[in-house]
Amino acid sequence: MRNVRVVYRKYDEKLHWHQWMQYLGEDQYGVWLGAPPNSVSQRGDEPEVTQEQAHVQLFSRDRGFTAIFNDEPRSTEIYCDVTSPVEFGEDVFTMIDLDLDVIRKRDGTIYVDDEDEFAEHQVKYGYPADVIEQAQATADWLVTAVAAEEPFLTVFKTYLDKVR
Repeated sequence: MRNVRVVYRKYDEKLHWHQWMQYLGEDQYGVWLGAPPNSVSQRGDEPEVTQEQAHVQLFSRDRGFTAIFNDEPRSTEIYCDVTSPVEFGEDVFTMIDLDLDVIRKRDGTIYVDDEDEFAEHQVKYGYPADVIEQAQATADWLVTAVAAEEPFLTVFKTYLDKVR
């Protein structure tokens, strides 16, 4: 299996979260990568963080978001980042993190996180109007989708089984 480097940047191109993941496949929802328990990720040049749980990540080819699906015992089951369209390279996937996150906890609670950061960065980085509009529309769609649509209901479990 090939490994792919996942690289999130902020709007000013500053390095944000990044990690290596295993290519698992592609379906109608996008490209799936996975990481087994005790894999590491890193924010910028801060110390690495060990992710105790297995997780898989979906990279949409036609919408501005990525989604992480965490195995138990993590209390966050699904963590969606609203992003620029993903740039798919052979061994690196890159995107701009646009701050808004849609989170589904294991108990079913769904909420939007970092709206304050999104508002602050609109001014700080000068987000264009179309970027703001698209990011908000994507977050609004995700709030509904993570509760009622695939791949957020069962499809992700097939991929998660591959890295447990």
